[in-house]
Amino acid sequence: MHNYFGLKFLKEKLSDEEFDDFEQAIPLLSEEEEKKITESEIPEELPILPLKNTVLYPGVVIPITVGRDRSLELVKKAYEADKTIGIVTQRKKDQEDPGPKELYHVGTVAQILKLIKMPDGSKSIVIQGKSVFEIESFIQHDPYYVARVKPYIYQQDISGVELDAALRSVKETATQIVNLSPNIPSEAAIAINNINSPTFLLNFISSNLNVSLDEKQHLLEIKTFSQKMEKVMGYLKKEMQVLNLSEEIRSKVKTDIDKQQKDFYLRQQLKAIQEELGEDSELEDVQKLRKRAKEKDFPEHVMKVLDKELDRLERTPANAPNHGVIFNYVEWLIDLPWKNFSVDKLDLNAARKILDEDHYGLEKVKKRIVEYLAVLKLKKDMKAPILCFHGPPGVGKTSLGKSIARAMGREFQRFSVGGLQDEAEIRGHRRTYIGALPGRIIQSIKKAGTSNPLVMLDEIDKVGMNFRGDPTSALLEVLDPEQNHTFYDNYLEVEYDLSKVLFIATANSLDTIPAALRDRMEMIYLSGYTLEEKLQIAKKYLVPKQLVENGLKKSQLRISDKTLVKVIDGYTRESGVRNLEREIGSLARGVATKIASEEITKGSIGHKDVETYLGKRKFFSEIAERTTVPGVSTGLAWTPYGGDILFIEANVSRGSGKLNITGQLGDVMKESAMLALSYLKSRSTDLGIPSSAFTHWDLHIHVPAGSVPKDGPSAGLALLAAMASIFTQRKVKSTVAMTGEITLRGSVLPVGGIKEKVLAAGRAGIKTIILPTRNEKDVDEIEKEVIKGLTFSYLDRMDPLLDLILEKKSVTDPVRKFAAEKKDTPEA
Repeated sequence: MHNYFGLKFLKEKLSDEEFDDFEQAIPLLSEEEEKKITESEIPEELPILPLKNTVLYPGVVIPITVGRDRSLELVKKAYEADKTIGIVTQRKKDQEDPGPKELYHVGTVAQILKLIKMPDGSKSIVIQGKSVFEIESFIQHDPYYVARVKPYIYQQDISGVELDAALRSVKETATQIVNLSPNIPSEAAIAINNINSPTFLLNFISSNLNVSLDEKQHLLEIKTFSQKMEKVMGYLKKEMQVLNLSEEIRSKVKTDIDKQQKDFYLRQQLKAIQEELGEDSELEDVQKLRKRAKEKDFPEHVMKVLDKELDRLERTPANAPNHGVIFNYVEWLIDLPWKNFSVDKLDLNAARKILDEDHYGLEKVKKRIVEYLAVLKLKKDMKAPILCFHGPPGVGKTSLGKSIARAMGREFQRFSVGGLQDEAEIRGHRRTYIGALPGRIIQSIKKAGTSNPLVMLDEIDKVGMNFRGDPTSALLEVLDPEQNHTFYDNYLEVEYDLSKVLFIATANSLDTIPAALRDRMEMIYLSGYTLEEKLQIAKKYLVPKQLVENGLKKSQLRISDKTLVKVIDGYTRESGVRNLEREIGSLARGVATKIASEEITKGSIGHKDVETYLGKRKFFSEIAERTTVPGVSTGLAWTPYGGDILFIEANVSRGSGKLNITGQLGDVMKESAMLALSYLKSRSTDLGIPSSAFTHWDLHIHVPAGSVPKDGPSAGLALLAAMASIFTQRKVKSTVAMTGEITLRGSVLPVGGIKEKVLAAGRAGIKTIILPTRNEKDVDEIEKEVIKGLTFSYLDRMDPLLDLILEKKSVTDPVRKFAAEKKDTPEA
């Protein structure tokens, strides 16, 4: 009996008359004929024809399309000779030219029954299998394979009633499959029942089984009839179960179903078939996840959750609403680097060298990082500190984090918490929400790929708070070395160890950071840069960077030190170097434009050329101009953007002794003005101020710029100086500036931000700075080159202040001034 399914495509290619003639030419095999074919003598040498996607069994007739050059040559020679060839199956279907190692070594001798030229010009052959052989060796490779072969011994190990029962069972099962399957013609059942040869029956069924090539080859290689019978029956029963299940599914679905119902039916049917064949794509996805999970090391509590969720995923249909949720959750658990840590570089000299390469100055920060590495090197295992770099903008807080990560050999992850108003951004969303994800902390660790990266939380002082929660409160656990080893993310719902993560926060001001959060961090203050530091930073970092960004070579642009000093002093007024970099970029672009226009080939910018590129000078010293009249003093102020000078202006007018204060001053600063006035009233006799000045004249205090809010106690000395100047009519020395808090009893108390204030004074041309005595230690910490040329005076009490800051001679006699313009008669 021939193969109905193998010849199906021939019927499509040939005319009905040609196909009928060919079909009738193929005999039905009796048991004797089958035995004669399968036991025919095997030549010692056979030309070998590899097949891509089928296995030939003895007695079975199949058509083959011949396309490869090697195969065409073999078929041509064999058809002209005895028409006998050896058929073997190649191991990989997609291999065009398989070598001997890529072929199975057990095959079937075949007789070419017919050579057919198809209407499309291709060639096909129809072959019938004979006996089974085994390849001993290949003796020819070109133009086609020829092998030395030997018979493959096959045993008929059952007979009699047992054989009859087995054959009947196989025929009945195969007939049921034909009747249930809509794709198999009914003639196949007749053919199966008409086959009397037990061996040919198994070969015929094996040839048409819906199994893989490897399994078909295995059936060919089985040497005993009983084993082959058992294997074939197993495949037939599995196919029966699939068809029965398919029929059950079909019976449950309505006949007149719409498109949506049809799609659902087809999916269910496909799923049922795939499950029976072990080819379920959903199960494959789960198996892939399990394989990935086995390759990683998880903590015990995570492994329990992961196994439980994988089991849930296997039981959940793909079209179920929570299938994707479970799948994403499992992927997150697997992708996180639970026990994956990068190795820290513990070479202290190399770390210090890297920090010095990337940043000029910042000795306190570099010292702290080297100390951490030193302790880590000795202790081997320690909790990472939580650092907070705070200081004015542009001093290198964020870029310093990258340098620290490079020095330590850790992965660097940065995200800005400035403006965050949702607590879930830190702790994650619960999985009940659509589109839920872990918080930004866990996301950063996943991106880093290690459990000990350096994570920078930028702008922590600008975190918002609204009805969604307070993100700063969520950070309390993250930024606590005693708690973050059991950090709980709402999405993961399992604890994650953050104790090895080096968190570095940055802030411009500490005022808006809650006290509890500040307490959990080690504060490291990055002060503003001095003129000399800015010059070195510009030469070493900013100029080379701008040359690269503007397409210039080092030889094409030269900027002198004198030019850089002029840019720093006259075109920028900042603690950091961000605006300085912009101005240097403007210089570089100006030269680049001229080079691109072929006006010059290289440029050199001197200090006289700066205005050509940057325009007129933007900043000048206002000290001499502001203090030419009595009533103006120079204070020193701290802002989030660095230090600055602050002018206090005082004026008097006829009135009733009122005090007017303008300039958007806060309550503390207004109170300082009231304290200063009270002190002057109490010392009026010693200072030569007539009492009428406080009763018949109104005092007006103004602090420019009026649109900028100002507050704090550190302007107390400057307020006292301005009031004393206007009432004594003695000008304040133009090169003196001061800062300090005053009290009602005449004490001078310490204030903060000394370095920034000193730097601002130096930029403004101040020569003498008056500070509280208890701030002397802060001056000692400032680099000597920064305070070079500055004189410091320290006060415990307010009494000596006026002699230090006021000129000796008064512009006008205060007694005469305040008496002459009074309506009443002057006092004797």
